[in-house]
Amino acid sequence: MTDEQRQGVQTPTRPPDAALLSTCPASINPPRARALPVRSPPAPQHRPAPARPSQPRQPASTPCRRRPHCPLAAPPERAMDAAAGLPEAWSQVRAPVIVPLLRLAVAVCLTMSVLLFLERMYMAVVIAGVRLLRLRPDRRYRCDPIPDDDPELGSAAFPSVLVQIPMFNEREVYQLSIGAVCGLAWPSDRLVVQVLDDSTDEVIKEMVRAECERWARKGVRITYQIREDRRGYKAGALRAGMKHAYVRDCEYVAIFDADFQPDPDFLRRTIPYLAHSPEVALVQARWRFVNADECLMTRMQEMSLDYHFTVEQEVSSSVCAFFGFNGTAGVWRISAINEAGGWKDRTTVEDMDLAIRASLKGWKFVYLGDVQVKSELPSTFKAFRFQQHRWSCGPANLFRKMLMEIVTNKKVTIWKKIHVIYNFFLIRKIVAHIITFSFYCLVIPATIFVPEVRIPKWGCVYIPSAITLLNSVGTPRSFHLLFFWVAFENVMSLHRTKATLIGLLEAGRANEWVVTAKLGSAMKMKSANKAGLKKQFMRIWERLHITELGVGTFLFSCGWYDLAYGRDHFYIYLFFQSIAFFIIGFGYVGTIVPQS
Repeated sequence: MTDEQRQGVQTPTRPPDAALLSTCPASINPPRARALPVRSPPAPQHRPAPARPSQPRQPASTPCRRRPHCPLAAPPERAMDAAAGLPEAWSQVRAPVIVPLLRLAVAVCLTMSVLLFLERMYMAVVIAGVRLLRLRPDRRYRCDPIPDDDPELGSAAFPSVLVQIPMFNEREVYQLSIGAVCGLAWPSDRLVVQVLDDSTDEVIKEMVRAECERWARKGVRITYQIREDRRGYKAGALRAGMKHAYVRDCEYVAIFDADFQPDPDFLRRTIPYLAHSPEVALVQARWRFVNADECLMTRMQEMSLDYHFTVEQEVSSSVCAFFGFNGTAGVWRISAINEAGGWKDRTTVEDMDLAIRASLKGWKFVYLGDVQVKSELPSTFKAFRFQQHRWSCGPANLFRKMLMEIVTNKKVTIWKKIHVIYNFFLIRKIVAHIITFSFYCLVIPATIFVPEVRIPKWGCVYIPSAITLLNSVGTPRSFHLLFFWVAFENVMSLHRTKATLIGLLEAGRANEWVVTAKLGSAMKMKSANKAGLKKQFMRIWERLHITELGVGTFLFSCGWYDLAYGRDHFYIYLFFQSIAFFIIGFGYVGTIVPQS
């Protein structure tokens, strides 16, 4: 092959023109190989390319973030589509799932509200009958004063009484209780005072010991008792104090917490009910609060506790001679304590535990509303919260442990069993806590987003208003604070509900015991607060309560939604209640204690 032919083969030939091919007959075949003169390829003709969808090029070093198949991230279009599909998904889930569940929750809450209302009405009718018929304890039990003018008997006419004062690091108030007990108008040879000190601060121990020695030099039979450990907490201290030999000569035991100050005639007004009525095991006095006006939080506590003493304790004492021992300001018959099994530390409410066991043995209790003992309310939110946890968790845990024991008891009537199980435990200690938070802070706000679920007006307005008015009869002087009390109780129901569930399930904090901190004189606290204002401001973050802030945000959001789209005007209540949660959540409640 010549160079020209070789070059012709290697040089690309131009494709035949379509017009020429169309003029050739079909039978004529073109030659297979033909040498053509070498020609330079024609210049490329720039023709418009077909339109293609523009795709932005990704740099080689940048990961693919827009490809649908990339598992690292979804495209913004997908995120927008997902967000746009949320209302449709909510509509699909709401009808078959949310609506039935919410209707069930409303029905359960309305049922519990009715039960609580009937309980309040029952107690209102009973207390009205007691007042109208003048069924005072002195008309139901003999209570003649113990004679003290018999020269032959002298002090022997008085029974021997043991007074126990359990305390734990009570720096601010230990002198008040010891001084008040040592000043009781009772023969000194018939009175024994025990100071049961479980303090862990050695300085406070020495202070309490010195105070006891000071009163001993004045002729008071007072003993200072300590233990190696705090096993059993208050119940363990009281149980250890009863084991001493000199206690065998005592018939009765009076118990006062470290912040309680009985009047000198306390024993003379309570012991006669025990001395003349051998079936009576306990005489309980009422608490009077010396710092109720210290802050708004103490006023709220006073309203709740006044109803407890004025109505609940009075009704229970009048109807079935049973009520829960308040743990202090009471006098026990020692033989009744021993028969009931003594002090037990299986729960954080050892006082209620002992009272129920003694009642199941057939013993009767007497409540004296006219005998009042001065005491101190917790004025810091932290102390009050721990106290409410113990008071809510303990009864629920005790109910769990004693239910079958109450049901199978043979010594008490069926009426008393019903009263203890239904009235005392189920309604007052469980339902009253759970309904307050679940209905007014969860269910009612949730119905705003589900218009298919309606709450009748009698369930969300009339019954709550009636219950609130019935609760206010204990403290008429604080009637103008009723709305603030409702908001405060709803906030505290968060902690009470949590504690109640912990007690029923016997979860981690079921047996947690935190002594309620006492601050002593309010005047000392005010002066200390003035000196520590700057330090308090710097430590404001330590006062935040995240749970309260979260619930407040939820209620506030529900209020705005109801204001925009609702029809029941729940936003008025929701805004007011959310503000209460925010105030407590930011720590602006109670007395603020400066920290060093």
